[in-house]
Amino acid sequence: MAEKQKYVAAIDQGTTSTRCMLFNQQGMPVYSSQLEHKQQYPKPGWVEHDPLEIWERTQDVVRDVIRKAQCSPSDIVSAGITNQRETVVAWNPDTGKPYYNAVVWQDLRGKDYIDSLIHQGGIDLLRDKTGVPLSPYFAGSKIHWLTEHVDEIRRAVSGGGRICFGTIDSWLIWNLTGGVSGGAFITDVTNASRYLMMDIASFSWNAELAETFGVKPEHLPEIRPSIGDCYGYTRRDGPFGGEIPLCGILGDQQAALFGQACFQVGQGKNTYGTGCFLLVNTGEEMPVSKHGLLTTAAYQEKGKKPVYALEGSIAVAGSLVQWMRDSIGLVDSAPAIDRLAETVDDNGGVYFVPAFSGLFAPYWESGARGLIAGLTGFAGAAHLARAVLEATAYQTKDIFDAMEKDSGVPIQELRVDGGMSKSEPLMQFQADMLQVPVIRPEVQETTALGAAYAAGLSRGFWESYDDLADHWKEDKRWSPHMDISRRDEYLSQWHKAVERSKGWAES
Repeated sequence: MAEKQKYVAAIDQGTTSTRCMLFNQQGMPVYSSQLEHKQQYPKPGWVEHDPLEIWERTQDVVRDVIRKAQCSPSDIVSAGITNQRETVVAWNPDTGKPYYNAVVWQDLRGKDYIDSLIHQGGIDLLRDKTGVPLSPYFAGSKIHWLTEHVDEIRRAVSGGGRICFGTIDSWLIWNLTGGVSGGAFITDVTNASRYLMMDIASFSWNAELAETFGVKPEHLPEIRPSIGDCYGYTRRDGPFGGEIPLCGILGDQQAALFGQACFQVGQGKNTYGTGCFLLVNTGEEMPVSKHGLLTTAAYQEKGKKPVYALEGSIAVAGSLVQWMRDSIGLVDSAPAIDRLAETVDDNGGVYFVPAFSGLFAPYWESGARGLIAGLTGFAGAAHLARAVLEATAYQTKDIFDAMEKDSGVPIQELRVDGGMSKSEPLMQFQADMLQVPVIRPEVQETTALGAAYAAGLSRGFWESYDDLADHWKEDKRWSPHMDISRRDEYLSQWHKAVERSKGWAES
């Protein structure tokens, strides 16, 4: 009788949807289920999610994928979690109820407090301790806003009740492992490095930094390694229908780096999702950026030194296409913007700076706002479509250049994933801008795959990093063919447009 198939499960909780995937021993996705959740915009610059809706969607997709696979809990070796980073949930561990909606990573409501800190000591005031610049992007600013503006949270923090602050991984693991009956309150090093409260050298909460943002370390989750640790077991009455060991946590972008098998120093990937995130593995040496990048934890295996990465974050990438579809009505589907863009040979002189939430790396200009520049009577819908796609490539080029300056090592190729990596015109333009090959892998669900790899390594489903690297296979490669002088002219105009966008919110 043939041995029954075993799987590793990955829960991938993203900005717009939640999915669960089962991977086999060859690292291939075999079953999947995905559901969207509502995006809430209470005020300009504010973005919220309902944590209870996210928990419900998580349960639904897990149950659905188990149904599709017709498997039992004993068929699942372990489960890993990857999540949207910097998004903050505050909840009461006695009742299991959130005190407020989740404040999403794109949200800017913490800007005033961050600006006050920058006024005291500059944007790099906390960089030596945390590895990152001061920005409302990070979780600390959102936690501070909650402590200042939500009465129940203020009372709980001051001792009038119990409270847990955590990113989405912490919220899901707490619920999966027991909730009010004793759920594990933890996070991993990759998510903790996004709070503005973790010491990037020791991987521990810094009490002084926590106080800066209005809380104490005991209000925050325990920091654990990303790989090789068991955080607890899923509840028997939970969505998996039994006790599954939870063994891997990686923030979504670190998970994509891991899923792309970027285990060697100098290997990097770019994920084209709601935002856009370029990470390069820098090894066990902690890098210090002088060009606007983030020093972040790439991953840590239990009992081993952490691996670091340089990261460049772009706030608006795929969400710009969604905005053009849903708010402007330029196209009726995301693929349609490719077809429209391909009807013209160039952008007609049009440049789109999508600074809806300010500019992230390498500029860190929270006062910037979106603009369309270079319009003439010649420009049409197709030119605007090209400008939308090209905006992501230009932003990536800015980060790519900063990466090479900080590392001192030329990046020979860029591995890509995410929804926009399916865009042929964008990927070709990206290769032209970078002047290096852009390579998409066969398995493009790299975020979920990274979480699965972390969970599977932890339980011996895969034996080594070499095993995982052997699974990586190239699907398509785009090589540069644009003339350098033409490329430089595009970039010159792009940077002119970026300068126009800066400081708009302060005007």
